[in-house]
Amino acid sequence: MDYGKHQAPQGYEPGESILTTLIRIPVRIVVVVLVLPVRMVWDALAALWHAADRVLLRPLGRALAWLLDTLVLTPLTWLYAWVLTPLGKAASWLAVALLLRPWIGLWRYVVVPVARYGIAAPAVWLYGAVLTPLGHGLRWIGTALLAPAARGIGTGLTWLFTTLFVLPVAGLWRYVVVPAVRYGLIVPVVWLYGAVLTPLGLGTAWVLGQLWRGIAATGRGLGIALAWLVMTLLVAPVSWTYRRILAPVGREIAAAFEVAWRVTGYVSRAVGRAIAWFAWHLIGAPVSWTYRTVCTPVGHFVRDSVWAPARRAAAEAGRAARAALASARETVRQARRDAWRALVGSTDGARSREPQGIPARTLGSTTTVPSAAQASETPLLGEKFVKQG
Repeated sequence: MDYGKHQAPQGYEPGESILTTLIRIPVRIVVVVLVLPVRMVWDALAALWHAADRVLLRPLGRALAWLLDTLVLTPLTWLYAWVLTPLGKAASWLAVALLLRPWIGLWRYVVVPVARYGIAAPAVWLYGAVLTPLGHGLRWIGTALLAPAARGIGTGLTWLFTTLFVLPVAGLWRYVVVPAVRYGLIVPVVWLYGAVLTPLGLGTAWVLGQLWRGIAATGRGLGIALAWLVMTLLVAPVSWTYRRILAPVGREIAAAFEVAWRVTGYVSRAVGRAIAWFAWHLIGAPVSWTYRTVCTPVGHFVRDSVWAPARRAAAEAGRAARAALASARETVRQARRDAWRALVGSTDGARSREPQGIPARTLGSTTTVPSAAQASETPLLGEKFVKQG
């Protein structure tokens, strides 16, 4: 890859200034020198993270999941299914039996009958037999006697109030207050407004309007001058500096970081491959050769010449020990049977009470059962062998 060729960054314009061309190569060199350690550290950390994730974190996560399932979830499931659920059902049954059903029975057989036959029925009878006739009588009294008396009293009070209060106040308002206000106050105020205040207000408004126009024209002139000064002395230099200096420098620095990151990636990968090559040839290849040419043959020799014969010898010793133990057990059983016959006799009842041993040889055959104790070749009179397949 030819790193000397220049690739135009994104957003590059053909009409770039000479400042851009002058700062490009030094900036990229400095940025490559600064970014290279960062990129190598970044690649090393990424490789370590992937290796740790593949070698340590995933098995650790699976082990933690298995431990969580074995030590927490499975016991909790069993506890919920076989302890808490029966306890909950028993507690609900006890709650229903001891708390709910007594209250239901109390409500159904005590409260409802008492309320129905002790309160509601007497109240209905009292309302129908006493209160309803009494209310009808009171309504007749109010309709026939009290309503006409109230209407007469209301009519008299209305006439008295109108005659003594409303009519005098209305006459005073109509014939005294209204003419006094109209001809003594409103007419002079209207004449004063039309003859004096209106011309004075118009002249004052014209003077104030001319003054305001002069102030507004002065303010506009000052604003235009101030804007021209700001644009000329501040905005134009700042805009030129941003467009001609800051934007090209920033664009070149961003492009330099992009190119430096890509170039340092190639360098970092080349360094990593070199380290891997040296590690393989200095450590991995000797270890692999030692494992293939030394450890594997030695392991096969140990497996075939030492471990396999030792395992077979141990198996044979175990079988011989089991056979010896079985023979000893059978000898003890035979001695016990002989002693039992010598003490009790060889009756059927005695033989039925005496446990029978299993002979090693079947009837009519010379085949012996593997790992079985050898039985006596001279059975006692009357002893029956148990046929074994």
